[in-house]
Amino acid sequence: MDEVAEVSDALMERYLEGEEISHEEIVTALKDGTNHGGIFPVVCGVATKNLGTNRLLDAIVEDLPSPVKHGALELPEVTLEPDEDKELFAFVFKTKADQFAGRINFFRVYQGVMRPDTQVLNTRAHAKERIGTLIVPEGREQGHADAFGPGDIGAVAKLKETRAGDWLAARDEPIVMPALTLPQPVMAFSIEPKAKGDEDKVFTALRRLQEEDPTIDLHRDAQTGDQIVAGLSQIHVEIVVDRLKARFGAEVTLKPPRVPYQETIRRPAKAHGRHKKQTGGRGQFGDCHIEIEPLPDGTGFEFDNAIKGGVIPQGFIPAVEKGCVEAMSSGVVAGFPVKGVKVRLYDGSYHSVDSSEMAFKLAGSIAMKEALAQAGAVLLEPIMLVTLSVPDESVGDVIGDLNSRRGRPQGMEPAGGGMTEVKAEVPMAEMLTYAPDLRALTGGQGDYTMDFVRYEEVPAHLAQKVITEARSEEEAVNA
Repeated sequence: MDEVAEVSDALMERYLEGEEISHEEIVTALKDGTNHGGIFPVVCGVATKNLGTNRLLDAIVEDLPSPVKHGALELPEVTLEPDEDKELFAFVFKTKADQFAGRINFFRVYQGVMRPDTQVLNTRAHAKERIGTLIVPEGREQGHADAFGPGDIGAVAKLKETRAGDWLAARDEPIVMPALTLPQPVMAFSIEPKAKGDEDKVFTALRRLQEEDPTIDLHRDAQTGDQIVAGLSQIHVEIVVDRLKARFGAEVTLKPPRVPYQETIRRPAKAHGRHKKQTGGRGQFGDCHIEIEPLPDGTGFEFDNAIKGGVIPQGFIPAVEKGCVEAMSSGVVAGFPVKGVKVRLYDGSYHSVDSSEMAFKLAGSIAMKEALAQAGAVLLEPIMLVTLSVPDESVGDVIGDLNSRRGRPQGMEPAGGGMTEVKAEVPMAEMLTYAPDLRALTGGQGDYTMDFVRYEEVPAHLAQKVITEARSEEEAVNA
């Protein structure tokens, strides 16, 4: 009531003096405050048990202002007025994937009238869209409408180019609605179809759910090959899985994602690679000498051709480089990709008849594997910059927990509203199941985002555990 009374000085004075405020006066003040963006009404309820639904509907009808009272929408490119006689402009605010109807777009009309069986323009795609039947969402049922005017919310199915965030208009006006800042997904899982052959079905359904919910992140990890689905929490991802089954008949298994470890070398090494094979006809012969050394920044790959005198023909040198690169895809420590290596090809020999690109590629691979085994190869892990927003009273517990995860706090600063922003660098391996732990530490009020920073060497006592697990997994696959 305090917030409502602040809308009007006269109403505030009467409220402070203890005078009775009528229901009509409260509704009028509430409408005025909402109309000017000073009040944001909240109605409590339980959707699953249909509790508070009628109060919500009454509040929408009684307490919220009409589009006419709200007035024009001022955008940088155009001013939209709630006038039925002007050109159509409707904003698509949500896209839903339906198993039978396909993509359904929900929109709000800001100006003009949306009618069925007409053509409109998508201002982002600059494409014409045909409006078919106008849908009135009514829970699980769908009604139909003859038209939608200013302030009306409706839906339309089977638009080809339209998605959430687009404008549908009578003319191709390049207008942009101020974008919402969506939270970044932080809880990731590796996802696999339960039934073989369902891969296309599952991933097509996931793409459709991603169109509906842009806070879902869906990608394939280039290094591990895992299909990753990430959400705002474990519950969020589990709801995605439930929707896959209920709406698309696709069942999947969730697993924690694998950490994309890498390997690198710590000292120079030399190696000799020779591939020689005689099969009765034309043989195979490739011979090379290489020297490897770590790159200063610990990333990338360099190949230096130091061959002199034509001991290896120029046409075979790219094959040696290709063999070295392929050998680096599976390191000698635990089979993870190798980064941060410079290779110098300085000697070798060839046979005028038996030498070939394939032979020199195999020779380069043999030499590279031998050199890596002698170069002090070590295991690297990704380090993430974690930015947390937590209640002031939970800061100590959160920092203590981050320290237990091998985290290195980078600082903190007040974020307002009783919250503090904490930054820390933490190994990715320690953050795979962090969301529920943070929720427990902060009473459900904390959240966080993660960004990749760099790779660092894994401590020796932990590296052996990673190596053992990787080798066990490789043996299980080859069994």
